[in-house]
Amino acid sequence: MNRRENLKLLLASSFGTGLILSGCGSETEKIAHQPAFGEFGSYGRTPEEIKHNDLLNSTTFFTEEERKKLDILVDIIIPADETSGSATDAGVPDFIEFMMKDIPDYQTPMRGGLLWLDHKADEYYQKKFVEISQEQRIRIIDEIAYPDKATPEVQAGVRFFNMLRNLTATGFFTSEEGFKDLGYVGNRPNAWDGVPEEVLAKHGFENDPKYKDIYLDIATRGDIAQWDDNGNLIA
Repeated sequence: MNRRENLKLLLASSFGTGLILSGCGSETEKIAHQPAFGEFGSYGRTPEEIKHNDLLNSTTFFTEEERKKLDILVDIIIPADETSGSATDAGVPDFIEFMMKDIPDYQTPMRGGLLWLDHKADEYYQKKFVEISQEQRIRIIDEIAYPDKATPEVQAGVRFFNMLRNLTATGFFTSEEGFKDLGYVGNRPNAWDGVPEEVLAKHGFENDPKYKDIYLDIATRGDIAQWDDNGNLIA
């Protein structure tokens, strides 16, 4: 599947219904996952959240065979390209593993969908999904990857793949690999060396030669200015 076509599908699917993290689970679950304020601030984890996460990380949801299947699927959705690595490079399977335990409502649809793929592989090729070729896998995925073209007989597969695609997109685009793919660099410090001379001149001003080497020195921008009793800048 073409990487850029995949991203269009991911965005249309994720933003059309809201990213998977913002639109699923019960109201109680949504409230429980709101950031904590007050003593611990709005970032990081409270002791209760740390304990909860440690408990989830101490258990495993996917079987070994399911995990192999998941690795194949997420890399079909987001393969590596010249910009960034694949979904598995970004740790998406680990993210999905965590989400299965954090929101148990996902477990039955996920496990059922993975089993559905084996049924399809057996129907077409008399093998399990992990045993067939990549070309054969794509044939099955193409039947459920495009909801507008999918037949009524595969709607269960469509719902599963929509969920998996949303989880994959969320996991990938909140990872370092995803940021790299988007070209996002975040907040970066810069250095301001004053209003350009040509701009000042245009308005009839200029930097005071007496002080500009002091207050426009990038190396001392973190220093606190000092003034004499007459209001003159010392350093």
